[in-house]
Amino acid sequence: MLQESSVDSSGSRFAPLVVLELASDTKEEAIAWLLSRIRDWQQNGGAELLVEQLGPGIGVEEKENPNMFLVGASMQRLLCGAEDLGLFKECTDGSMRAFTFASKHNFKDFKGDGDGFLSMAECQYVIKHELDTLRAKEETNVPGYSHAKLYPGKSIIRRLLSKGILIQMFPLHENEELKRLSFSWYKKVKVSLQPLDDIRHYYGEGQALYFGFLEYFTFALVPMALIGVPYYLFDWEDYDKYVVFAVFNLIWCTVILELWKRRSASLAYYWGTLCRKKAFEEPRPGFHGVLGHNPVTGRAEPIYPTSKRHLRVYLVSLPFVLLCLYLSLYIMMIYFQMEGWALSIYDENPTFWTHILLFIPSIIYAVVIEAMNLIYRYAAEFLTEWENHRLESSYQNHLVLKVLVFNFFNCFASLFYIAFVMQDMELLRQSLATLLITSQILNQFMEAFLPYWLQRRRNKKMIRKIQKRRLYEEKELPLVEQVRLEADMSTYLGTFDDYLELFLLFGYVSLFSCVFPLAAVLVVLNNITEVYSDAFKMCRVFKRPFADPAANIGVWQLAFEAMSVIAVVTNCALIGMSPQVRSYFPESETQLILCTVAAEHVLLGFKFILTFLIQDVPKHIQDKLARLEFESLEALKKKRQLHGGKCWKPRSSVRLSSEEDRCACRY
Repeated sequence: MLQESSVDSSGSRFAPLVVLELASDTKEEAIAWLLSRIRDWQQNGGAELLVEQLGPGIGVEEKENPNMFLVGASMQRLLCGAEDLGLFKECTDGSMRAFTFASKHNFKDFKGDGDGFLSMAECQYVIKHELDTLRAKEETNVPGYSHAKLYPGKSIIRRLLSKGILIQMFPLHENEELKRLSFSWYKKVKVSLQPLDDIRHYYGEGQALYFGFLEYFTFALVPMALIGVPYYLFDWEDYDKYVVFAVFNLIWCTVILELWKRRSASLAYYWGTLCRKKAFEEPRPGFHGVLGHNPVTGRAEPIYPTSKRHLRVYLVSLPFVLLCLYLSLYIMMIYFQMEGWALSIYDENPTFWTHILLFIPSIIYAVVIEAMNLIYRYAAEFLTEWENHRLESSYQNHLVLKVLVFNFFNCFASLFYIAFVMQDMELLRQSLATLLITSQILNQFMEAFLPYWLQRRRNKKMIRKIQKRRLYEEKELPLVEQVRLEADMSTYLGTFDDYLELFLLFGYVSLFSCVFPLAAVLVVLNNITEVYSDAFKMCRVFKRPFADPAANIGVWQLAFEAMSVIAVVTNCALIGMSPQVRSYFPESETQLILCTVAAEHVLLGFKFILTFLIQDVPKHIQDKLARLEFESLEALKKKRQLHGGKCWKPRSSVRLSSEEDRCACRY
């Protein structure tokens, strides 16, 4: 936990885990009401957490926001929250089971009062859950804000965020643990695996799975890179030799994705997220509509007709995406005109400088592609928000679909045109190399160095605090300074852009690497630097994100699998276009096409057979999951036979003597 502790108004000392920052002009009655609801007993509708206002900074001239509050909880409260969330922990017999307070001593590493049993990321996730589920009772609006309407069951935190009363809520870093993680992760250059368990312990399962996938993808590319180097060195001009490389490519992109499912399932099981039941999704903070009744929860909440959302999707969003695709196609044709202009100059005067000029159109086009992707991303986010999706998962799925379709078309349309319309393999090789190298350089600059530089430029106060922090190499930064320092840091927006980058790199390798075998080598080098740059920005540039208890990489698994199917079609077409294959059909173009399509169908069938044969979850984990389900059913049968042990939660008129009694009463 953090070195310093805070004192709640009741006199209880606690380690601050989460920071709430309200607007500097928030009205006193709203602050008093919010704090009372956070501190109130659970049976009274409160969160039963500890909270204290952050004191003023030392030696700071400019005015600071006084409305910053530190939130924590007692260990018993955190353990009860872990049970409510259904966190899985390792038992003394080595199995993974849902944590229960009553059987806490049956779990591995539970000692004394449980201090250290939950990771700091898990503790912060528990507090976030309790704050998110803090709901209005009979209030009609936030005190002092008549426009901030409330109704019974409405999430208070979501309403405060949507109305700008609550500026941000973020978890605090733990400096000593962060130093240890930074040293083992990126501060020393070494050839070894990433500390995934430490990353998961500090940042949560979602972040650890991303870095696990990045590591796995990098190692999976090594065979492609090793095969690609001799192809590049010895058979550069012999296009026929790449047929074998393309066939290997087809098998490779299928096998690695299926093996990743097994790797992901193993990690998720030992991290306790594979067995967890999916939490009931609440409406998004930005969701709006006419107040109605939810038949599932029985609570009042906004209702928005699905038909209206479909009209927005199909009559506005879809035409906009198609318009953007047309614009991308138009810019692609301009690029080909530039290529023709550069080639004509080189043909007239073949010198060293005119040879360099041949690469300029591809470089300019690569920069334009990245700029268009960035602009389109903002437009896609605006449109998806305007569509007014009720659930965060639905919002993310629609956003991912919009962004993937445009990015795929924008990045790969020119390569498909060169390969299958122009059929110029030399230009395809040159364009692929230029696009890949330029995009990698731009991504490294945009992801790690630019955010850090912009942060320093826009916030002089933060620069002074960073410099002050550097003076505390042997000494801890005071808690007040640490909190205000982290509050000024940029917010981490999740792994969306990171997965998108890997998706595009996977496309460059799987679709066209048979004509540019060094693609896998370049991606391996990029991924190695990506590990260090991503680790740097997580530890130094951005606020600490809340843990995301993910069991897999979600919709991105489907995206990578879809890319692998497209890769089968692309590589079969490239094989069919090779002079070596064409020589077998000297007189009949139709037979060549039919044989190519037949081979593509056979390979697709082989791909799906591999998918079926390689189980997504290893057998030993399947057995453990089945055993857990069997024991749960047996325990339920015994409970029904006994007809006892049922204890209801106390009503608001009853106050139990201690938190431990309140947790134990459930059993």
